[in-house]
Amino acid sequence: MTTVLNLNGARLTALEDAELAARVAQDIPDGAYVNLGIGKPTHVSAYVPEGREVIYHSENGILGVGPTPPEGEEDLELIDASKRYVTAAPGAAYFEHSDSFAMMRGGHIDIAVLGAYQVAETGDLANWATLDEKFPPAVGGAMDLVVGVPRILVMMRHVNRDGTPKLLKRCTYPLTGLGVVSRVYTDLAVLDVTPGGFRVVELTKGNSLEDVQAVTEAKLLT
Repeated sequence: MTTVLNLNGARLTALEDAELAARVAQDIPDGAYVNLGIGKPTHVSAYVPEGREVIYHSENGILGVGPTPPEGEEDLELIDASKRYVTAAPGAAYFEHSDSFAMMRGGHIDIAVLGAYQVAETGDLANWATLDEKFPPAVGGAMDLVVGVPRILVMMRHVNRDGTPKLLKRCTYPLTGLGVVSRVYTDLAVLDVTPGGFRVVELTKGNSLEDVQAVTEAKLLT
């Protein structure tokens, strides 16, 4: 774990990306078909809990994504949607984009783990455009996932690099979907989206509710 400084001067304990990926993986049930979005979510495939089989899907046409290969053992023709080198789990299948998106849109994927720029307390998701010209918008397959997958998990940093909140009362960036997020995993906390707003499932060890609330625009419920 690392320690970060919030805007109010309080010190907060934050999970590293690998620790956050492992935490997300704990909540994925045995036998689930799971799409991993680009960025941080791709690391989740490396942390399947012992005794479970999870079938990971990548929208560029892989069903049965395995963990990242050791350095020097990469297959240069085997990448995921993030253009990251991956391995293939036993029994993996490859297919074209149209079949991959049919799986996503058609309700054949159980869970999607996505990154986000912002999430609102109502479960609204913004993850494709920031309106910053330095970061061109990229729709990708997220909009297909949020309409076709019944459970959307978000994996993200709790605040932006400048310390501003990413968990908001209302998103200010263009939306990917309305009311689609079920649970948010950040480096500081795990939060469920409920009709009343964000409910704290757990705080990263060492953090207080008051300090996490100080870097969250939306109200946190217990």
